[in-house]
Amino acid sequence: MKRPVTSGAETTTPAAPSASTADPYAVRATGPGAAPAAGLDGIPRQRPLAVERVYVAVASAESATAAAENAPPATTGSARPLLTPLRRVRPWRLFPTPTGTSFTFGYAVVLAVTSLIAEYGDPDLVDRVLQGSSTDVAHLAQSPVRVLVASALWIAGGLTSAYVIAFLLVLTALERRIGGWRTAGVFLLGHGLATLATEIPVGLSVLAGHLPESSLHRYDYGISFGVAASVGALAGLLSPWLRWTVLAVFGWMVVGDLIAFTDPMTNWGHVMALAIGVATWPLLRRVSSRTTTGTRETPRTARACR
Repeated sequence: MKRPVTSGAETTTPAAPSASTADPYAVRATGPGAAPAAGLDGIPRQRPLAVERVYVAVASAESATAAAENAPPATTGSARPLLTPLRRVRPWRLFPTPTGTSFTFGYAVVLAVTSLIAEYGDPDLVDRVLQGSSTDVAHLAQSPVRVLVASALWIAGGLTSAYVIAFLLVLTALERRIGGWRTAGVFLLGHGLATLATEIPVGLSVLAGHLPESSLHRYDYGISFGVAASVGALAGLLSPWLRWTVLAVFGWMVVGDLIAFTDPMTNWGHVMALAIGVATWPLLRRVSSRTTTGTRETPRTARACR
C-alpha cells in the first residue's frame, strides 16, 4: 500500500529478504537514530557488537579448517632432527681431493707410484734406490736435506701398511683445517726432528764403541714419523672427547710397539714424533681460528676448512 509524503515523491516499502537468502551474520548500520539490527536467525534481538563477534569467530574457524585441509601432511617430530645431520654428512671429505686438499692428494699419488715401483721394480735397482734414500747416520752426515726429503717418498711395508690409511685420513682432515703449506710443514717437522732424534744417538753410540760401525748404514725411510706428528697436531684441533680418544688409541699403538722391542729406535721415533705434533697445538689453534673466520685466508680456503 502506498502513502503520500510531504515532498510529493513516492516510496515503496522494500521487500524483506527471505530466510533462505539473508546473511545471518550481516551487521546492520548503527547510529544514534538507527533502529536495532536484526540478530541471528532464531536468536531474538542481539546487540550489533555481539553479532559481529560471532561472525568473526565463525569466519576464523572456517579459514582455519580450510588451511588445515590444504596443508601438506606433517612429518613426525623426529624426522627433521634426523634428516638435517644426514644432509651434512659428506663421506667423500674424509679422503683427499685434487681441489680441496691438493697437498695430500698429490703426495698420495707420489706414494702410490713409489710403492708400485718398490713392489714390481727390479729388486737390485729398488735396493739401491732405497739405500740412497735412507736417513742413516752416514747419509745424514753427507747430505741431510736430500735424504730427509727422499726418505719421505717411500712407505715402509708398501701399500698394505696401516700408515697408508692413517696418512689419507689424518692429513686430509689436517689440511682442511690449516691448509696445505702448514700441513706439509707439520709433516716435515715431525719427520725431520724425529729422524734426527733417533739417528744422532746411533752415531754417538758408534763413536763410543757401544754399537758396530754397520749401524751407520742401516735402512731408515718411510712416512711413519710424519704421520705420527700429524696425528698429534690434528688431535689439538678436535673436540675434547675425540681428541683424547685419538691420542689414546694411537698412543697405545706406539707404546705397544715400543714394549715389543722389535725396532726400538723406530718405535722411540714414533713416540717423539707424536709429542712434536702435540707441541704444535698453540700455534695451529690460532691458525685454525683465523682460517675459519676468514680473516687471513681467501673465502675459498675458509670454506674448505669448515
